[in-house]
Amino acid sequence: MIPLSVLDLVPVRRGDTPADALRNTLDLARHAEAWGYRRYWMAEHHNMTGVASAATAVVIGHVAGGTRSIRVGAGGIMLPNHSPLVIAEQFGTLESLYPGRIDLGLGRAPGTDQLTMRAMRRDPRSAERFPQDIAELQAFLGPVQPNQAIRAVPGADTNVPLWILGSSLYGAQVAAHFGLPYAFASHFAPDALHEALQVYREHFRPSAQLQRPHAMVGVNVIAADTDEQARRLFTSLQQRFTDMMRNARGQLPPPIDDIDQYWTPMERVQVERMLTCSFVGSRQSVGRQLRRFVEQTGADELMASGAIFDHAARLRSYQILAEIGRDEDLAPAAPAAAALA
Repeated sequence: MIPLSVLDLVPVRRGDTPADALRNTLDLARHAEAWGYRRYWMAEHHNMTGVASAATAVVIGHVAGGTRSIRVGAGGIMLPNHSPLVIAEQFGTLESLYPGRIDLGLGRAPGTDQLTMRAMRRDPRSAERFPQDIAELQAFLGPVQPNQAIRAVPGADTNVPLWILGSSLYGAQVAAHFGLPYAFASHFAPDALHEALQVYREHFRPSAQLQRPHAMVGVNVIAADTDEQARRLFTSLQQRFTDMMRNARGQLPPPIDDIDQYWTPMERVQVERMLTCSFVGSRQSVGRQLRRFVEQTGADELMASGAIFDHAARLRSYQILAEIGRDEDLAPAAPAAAALA
């Protein structure tokens, strides 16, 4: 059975507060744990009124503290925004509190706009140091070396598993070079998916963390008891992506009856391209779509994002996906990497 994981952007629904979103996140995480999901990840985004996971390490601690066994992590931390030492301390602390349950996914993008980048005191050139920052972070999380002057406390020798996130060939090359698991963000940027997976697998170099390549692929899953119900729920995400194109990001909107009344034909083409890796429908429909997708990609793991306005409907969607993963043949095309936490 292919492992299934959850990507939660902690969406703030229209009319709600971030506190409401954080309560819903913990509730979903507890259900995901009971349903057998492997990981529960949250992502760093800034200055977005519809996303409540900006302080990602804090939210990870909130979720890990409210669950017992599911792995909790970042999908991801935008490393150029931070000092590797600070991230090592944060995630070393999380690993010390919740041993064997913390993942650290690393991204290169700023996770925000240019104006917010300046407010964060971020140097636009810092992304150029991404490989060097990864190596530095690995060193801080690894065993203390003789005469090492600077240590992450907590952090040193916690060996928090690192992942590389990406939506381009660059991230695939970095993950392959370091011998790290790779998570591709095809849930919003699918264009380079197949080529990036090929580059990653062909150039992978075994490491102390991972002996064989392990590719996790991001997808959107909107499942309901009927295809019609799922398509209506999907309009919240379609509206959100349309608003992004209009530079009008906001809180997650409720679903609508006719999405074609909301977007223009040109917007529809662009949004549908961005949401290519979205699987919408009943259990039977989504299961069929996912089987085909896994066959095409050889994904070792799927990470599902589900931006659904109604919390009960969101829970039901993830429940249906868990049933699909448990009861149907979603086996990867190639064996998954051994000994991956």
